[in-house]
Amino acid sequence: MFTWLIHLVVDALVLLALANIMPSVRLKGFKTALLIALLIGILSFLLSWLLTVILNIATLGIFYFLGLGFIIRIIAYAIIIEIADKLSKDFKTVGFLPSVWLAVALALVGAIVDSLLF
Repeated sequence: MFTWLIHLVVDALVLLALANIMPSVRLKGFKTALLIALLIGILSFLLSWLLTVILNIATLGIFYFLGLGFIIRIIAYAIIIEIADKLSKDFKTVGFLPSVWLAVALALVGAIVDSLLF
């Protein structure tokens, strides 16, 4: 439970920092960042496996067999960020590419946090 809360706060801080750096990402404040991080986490838990399977089937598993399955996971995570964008009025990404960059940043920071906690 404690690690989940740390991930939530760190993801919110990453979202807020990137919203300040990237002009195509708009985020209202830290409270909104926490809510969006929670929403992305819930959507990821519910939909990530389904999107990953669909994308693997659509690409005929090419990325999986080449050992590049993380690309499919990043795209699935970017789609989840886009869904969170559509569900919230205080979080906006202009285009799909900023969502991909957010997904990459969240994945990298999440991996670093996991390596520090375990």
